[in-house]
Amino acid sequence: APPPVTVATAAHVDHGKTSLVRALTGIDTDRLAEEKRRGLSIDLGFAYADFGGARRIGFVDVPGHERFVRNMLAGVGGVDLALLVIAADDGPMPQTHEHLAILRLLGVPRCVVALTKIDRVAPDRMRQAGRDVAALLAAGPYAQAPVFPLATPSGDGVATLREHLREAGEALAARTGTGHFRLAVDRSFAAAGAGRVVTGMVLSGAARVGDAVVVSPGGAAARVRAIHAQNESAEWARAGERCALNLAGLELRRTEPARGDWIVAPEAHAPTTRLDVQIEVLADGPPALT
Repeated sequence: APPPVTVATAAHVDHGKTSLVRALTGIDTDRLAEEKRRGLSIDLGFAYADFGGARRIGFVDVPGHERFVRNMLAGVGGVDLALLVIAADDGPMPQTHEHLAILRLLGVPRCVVALTKIDRVAPDRMRQAGRDVAALLAAGPYAQAPVFPLATPSGDGVATLREHLREAGEALAARTGTGHFRLAVDRSFAAAGAGRVVTGMVLSGAARVGDAVVVSPGGAAARVRAIHAQNESAEWARAGERCALNLAGLELRRTEPARGDWIVAPEAHAPTTRLDVQIEVLADGPPALT
């Protein structure tokens, strides 16, 4: 089966992105006790759904609060499509602009807009919100992004958005598995009875159970003991998939993988202390860099 289409949410806090993912998939992506208590996404959440197309849809639900923008960044790299959620009563807010800039800078190729909470506003306000969204997107790469008005509690508009995501999944080409295996780690934890588990997006290549890998840049050698893809056991981890790898190796006790590390084929491990960079400063960013 081809890898799933990976969709990342993006939104200002309290614009309803987690509720929308739950309406689309039936899965609550807020898994932490503190998230439940505060009613606020703090870390990345994940959900998979079958919308009837050839490819399943995988959702990465990212935090909207400005304090957790680093967690948001960890979840949107390498995704196929962004679901930008904007509440009709508020319209675009500070984190809407920030998240949109991040999506553009990371080169996320496509964007879909969900205009939520339309059941809370008068028709005039909804039309104004639509104009505000159009103005927000006009000058960037997502100027032609479709906008779907929604009322998540009643389900109005949810089926239409679901069908669009299914069609988008059919239209997007699956990534090829060329190049050395590289997985960007966004979670790392010890699982009872299994040992070290890392999760993240596979950016290139493929790995299978039994393969040797390296935790980069630290250099710890490991072996892939087991793989989970789309919440199921798998023999392969392929480019374009979010995967969980169960790693084994004595060196993992010395250097535990962490968010920001990479799990790579041994041939791809080449840490360096020098690199060339090109910096783009946003128009509303600082006037100068130190």
